[in-house]
Amino acid sequence: MTRPVALVTGASVGIGEQFARILAERSHDLVLVARDKARLDALAKELQEQHRVECEVLAADLTDAAQLAAVEARAETVDVLVNNAGFGTTGRFDQLDVDGEDREIRLNVLALSRLTHAAARGMVERGSGGILNVASIAALQPGPTNATYSATKAFVLSFTEAIHEELKGTGVSVTCLAPGFTRSEFQQRAGYDEGQIPGFLWQEADVVARAGLDGLARNKAVVLPGALNKAAGIVLRLTPHSITRRGSGVVSNRIVKDA
Repeated sequence: MTRPVALVTGASVGIGEQFARILAERSHDLVLVARDKARLDALAKELQEQHRVECEVLAADLTDAAQLAAVEARAETVDVLVNNAGFGTTGRFDQLDVDGEDREIRLNVLALSRLTHAAARGMVERGSGGILNVASIAALQPGPTNATYSATKAFVLSFTEAIHEELKGTGVSVTCLAPGFTRSEFQQRAGYDEGQIPGFLWQEADVVARAGLDGLARNKAVVLPGALNKAAGIVLRLTPHSITRRGSGVVSNRIVKDA
């Protein structure tokens, strides 16, 4: 029998790596996408040996138009797309490198939307498939000191919920995963002081990834993994932004290094 094929972006580390591991465990062949080819090669070798699945490595920088186009072409034929690649920046917006902010928007928003489009067209034609887009609980409120990141994830959440409704009845599932603090390399790269984040707020990457894939299997529009995130999601959705943005600013200034 032919195994379903899943394409995972940002597959070299963190939640993306766990998506790949769980999908292999569930007998999916994989297309692993990230910039770090060495890490992808090592992961592919491990998963092929452990689960007897096929793993294709597609090293690409999704902020580069030509490299993104190559991944788009591959996404047209997959059964599952996991748009996990993304990064955040921290600091006062006017003091950040605008080229870095531009790259953040191109990866978190443009690449995700183009890959969703490429995959959805093929899936709708075949009458089956699944698209899982990774946002963040940060999507639910303005984010002082990470304004661009929060705004890009708000786009991902709104965009994915809309596509979820559009594709009802087509056989294609569309889900947005919105995790909170997750143990990976993301926080270090974004400039957070992890010591300022209480331990009870953290989740493990494999738990988050499994929750997202389980939600996709049920075609849930939005998955907030964990009881605390679900509760926070309710509060943030009901609280006026005039209040949440001030609270977010106070918290962010405590956990952003050198803020």
